[in-house]
Amino acid sequence: AALSNDPSGDLDPDLTRQINHLGRLRVAQKAKEAGVKRYILSSSCSVYGDGVGNFLTEQFPPHPLTEYARSSLAAENDVLKLADESFAVTVFRLATVYGVSRRMRFDLVINIMTLHAVEKGCIHILGAGNQWRPLVHVRDVARAFHLAMTAERPVINRQIFNIGHNDQNLQVLSIAYIVRETLPFVVRTEMTPSDADKRDYKVCFDKVWDLLGFQPEMIPADGVREVY
Repeated sequence: AALSNDPSGDLDPDLTRQINHLGRLRVAQKAKEAGVKRYILSSSCSVYGDGVGNFLTEQFPPHPLTEYARSSLAAENDVLKLADESFAVTVFRLATVYGVSRRMRFDLVINIMTLHAVEKGCIHILGAGNQWRPLVHVRDVARAFHLAMTAERPVINRQIFNIGHNDQNLQVLSIAYIVRETLPFVVRTEMTPSDADKRDYKVCFDKVWDLLGFQPEMIPADGVREVY
């Protein structure tokens, strides 16, 4: 559990470090002490920050821009150090998640664009809309966790995986158009020049396919329809 996005993480950076870094490390330490055999840390592709111009693999040096991302990266580094032959540690860097869940989130790009389209008939596109975001459906994330829990230990121990699909790297403007064209009513789009969020990254998901056979079953339009 953690403060779950970049803006909330910046409200109180010290609290974010206590929860998102030290809290996650404490949970991992207690899990190891309790005899847990496998530990999967749910991190974020936000650790890549401003990686524009690159197709970012797990080997690419992270460039976190926010306290949320910095704390996630610190948690990754410290939890991976706990790994040994009896305590397998895996890090998942999740793409931007979308879709309906029991604890519904409307701070994520597809979900909030759909919400605004339904409630206001308008989607606001921040900045120029050229920022890249990788996307993944929440149920596909759950499937990825299951694959890691059932994979052979050497395949997943001390490993970092980007979770998503290469085809679901989309620019924010394209995401807005998908939302607009999927919904069964007229939706306006409006450009908002400024955007405090400077994240911009296109991510490579080859590793999770090669080692775990993970491939998403859902596409962004599916998420728009179910949120609607």
